[in-house]
Amino acid sequence: MARTAMAQETICALRRKIARIEGTMPERLAAPGEGESLVLRRYGRPEGTAGRPSLSAETGSPRLDAALGGGILQAALTEVIGRETRDSGIVSGFSLALAAIAARAGAASTEGARPVLWVATADILAEAGFPYAPGVEQFFGLTPDRLLLVRANRLEDALWAAEEAAGLGCFSATFLELRGNPARLDLTATRRLHHRAREAGQPVFLIRHSSEPEPTAATTRLLVFPASSSLRKTLAEPLPRSIGPPAFAVTLARSRTGKTGTFTLEWNPHDFVFQERWPTGERGSAFKSSREAQDTGGLAAASFDRPDPAPPARGGLAAARKERRAG
Repeated sequence: MARTAMAQETICALRRKIARIEGTMPERLAAPGEGESLVLRRYGRPEGTAGRPSLSAETGSPRLDAALGGGILQAALTEVIGRETRDSGIVSGFSLALAAIAARAGAASTEGARPVLWVATADILAEAGFPYAPGVEQFFGLTPDRLLLVRANRLEDALWAAEEAAGLGCFSATFLELRGNPARLDLTATRRLHHRAREAGQPVFLIRHSSEPEPTAATTRLLVFPASSSLRKTLAEPLPRSIGPPAFAVTLARSRTGKTGTFTLEWNPHDFVFQERWPTGERGSAFKSSREAQDTGGLAAASFDRPDPAPPARGGLAAARKERRAG
């Protein structure tokens, strides 16, 4: 009995030493009860649960869920990219929709709803603004007490906060919002985020504004662009000159299934799911490009009071002159 206790103490001391060297949380050995064997726990969960199959949360779009292999992975790193800074609002709105989907899936699999942690750097908050609490609650169902915001002055602090929070497993989702393509956010840093998400069994979303795709450990990469909103629908007919639900042009650039495609999605703030909007005459087929997906409402009609169009080019003059010379 004494030798067993000494062996356990030696193992724990070695694990604490390794954790200090790696800068991670040490693993813990749970005290066994009567008739139970020693249980190794990592981040408060049994070691045997590591590497379990990842659950997926359905987005509401059948085609997108099929391309994703069942939906957004709940124990992995997902990357959401906006190409331009002016699209930060639409990218953040799409990310909040993913947070609502993740929170709904987490509440269904656990005893209750868990909060969402949003970690952002100070520069992107100054550029894109803070989440608006009344709007977040109205459109995404996240009450102010369930959305925790962390403002980090340095990228290193934001990475540390997101990594530590992702390993706790007490949030329905962890978001890391930043700008550009910083060198500090390399493949190693994203691998650590993905590893923590797998260990805790909770999703981690990496939001990148004004960024270009680069190699990361994210299993899913989504490029988000603004799309024109449709008219607000009533019982009789669509309401003229109205603005319908928020619309997103989403390009799936990477997935675990290897499938890609572009989808125009509308957010349903009542059921907290996406609804796919089909372009006229192209139902069942993907868009050709992400920019084409934004123009699903058709071209605007030509103005009736504009000048007459320019006359056609006189391409036959050279040929006529050549015939006269030949004659």
